[in-house]
Amino acid sequence: MANEPAPTDRLNLTIKSLKNGLTSIPLSAAMDMLEAWQQDFLQSGQPALQDIGREIGNLQSLLTTSKLDGGAIGQSLSLLGSQTNQAAFQAPADQQADLRTIGDLLIKKGAELDKQR
Repeated sequence: MANEPAPTDRLNLTIKSLKNGLTSIPLSAAMDMLEAWQQDFLQSGQPALQDIGREIGNLQSLLTTSKLDGGAIGQSLSLLGSQTNQAAFQAPADQQADLRTIGDLLIKKGAELDKQR
């Protein structure tokens, strides 16, 4: 991506988007954000981060089906939240708090969707 934000900016944008609600940004913008994160994680060379990248791919698939399954999307978000919280322990110190915030928000949003089944 030509105008890809710096990692800290992307962390802040992700937090803001999650706090504003899952439907606060257009699906195309959300998919672009997911794609950027996925590429970073898959190219990291770290198995735990690559697992996150693969789950982001699963989430992208769930978001592009003709009939959205809120329960499945919620489970994927919750898994991503748990994985993100685990990865935060290995992240640079200046990113750990933001990553934990993202992880907690993903778990919360995932649980909200999963309840709607």
